[in-house]
Amino acid sequence: MRSCKRVALFVSSPHRNTHGAHSNNLTSTTMASITTTSPLSSTTASILHRRTKPNCSLLNLNFTLQSSSSSKSRAITSMAATTATKVIPSIIVGGGRVGKALESMGGGKDLLVKRGEPVPIDFPGPILVCTRNDDLDAVLQSTPQSRWSDLVFFQNGMLEPWFQSKGLSDPDQVLAYFAVSKLGEPPVDGITDTNPEGLTAAFGKWSSAVADRLQAGGLSCKILEKEPFQKQMLEKLIWISAFMLVGARSPGATVGDVEKDMRFEVISLIGELATAAAEEKDIVFEVGIEQRLLAYARAVSHFPTAVKEFKWRNGWFYSLSEKAIAQGKPDPCPLHTSWLKELNIVQ
Repeated sequence: MRSCKRVALFVSSPHRNTHGAHSNNLTSTTMASITTTSPLSSTTASILHRRTKPNCSLLNLNFTLQSSSSSKSRAITSMAATTATKVIPSIIVGGGRVGKALESMGGGKDLLVKRGEPVPIDFPGPILVCTRNDDLDAVLQSTPQSRWSDLVFFQNGMLEPWFQSKGLSDPDQVLAYFAVSKLGEPPVDGITDTNPEGLTAAFGKWSSAVADRLQAGGLSCKILEKEPFQKQMLEKLIWISAFMLVGARSPGATVGDVEKDMRFEVISLIGELATAAAEEKDIVFEVGIEQRLLAYARAVSHFPTAVKEFKWRNGWFYSLSEKAIAQGKPDPCPLHTSWLKELNIVQ
């Protein structure tokens, strides 16, 4: 019989921050509770952050011998195929890199609507919204209310508060993990070493139409139900909030620099944000969130880092901190708050 034991240890960063002296502001050790089963394969270790009690900031490192790939079986993945795929003609709002890329997949039958232009009521099919987050109010005002149920949002960030303020109940969304480097260039799929099947996901009544369109463009797309989609949405929010904030503390740092040279800092912040998000939304993330987010960073290592669109990204986590403090509770994201103040993003 294999023996199990629980041990306490201090984890020190094996990576030296080569971009500045900010790393000294982070506590150099983190107490962790580890359960081990002997023998253990070192290649299958993954870090799992579970919801903790409000006064507990420990990382729970859960080592498992089984791959988490079985959890993906519930997702329907649409991959590029050799046969032609029928693409439903759509209205595309926004003529930027993503909007033009989606238009190129439609066989010339789509209607491209630029920012500020009205969305027609008599063009059936999905309405693919590819504008900046701050333009969403204008897009909604330009869309007949009878067509709001056809809107498909491609934006990054936390959109739920905005949806609720507009009376939009479970609208269609897409987590676009493909990248378009320049206007007119073909998109590059978000394939990583931990998710070789692709990361892009769609939710809602037009999800199959979105998957077909992306398949026609040689991209992957998972069709997810609400709960797994929300988890993946939150993971992407954690990724962009954590990597951009850590990188911003070292001017000029890329996502790849953060992944290689500031790994301890970014893993610590990922854990903090994941714990806060899980507590707020009453969910538990799948095992290996850190590995998945680090893998995506390696796939887009050339991206620059900067804290942008605060309201839609880091601002959601800061609102959790403000709410907790107003209720006399500890800040659920103290590291996040500290670094936002360090950069004068909040006071």
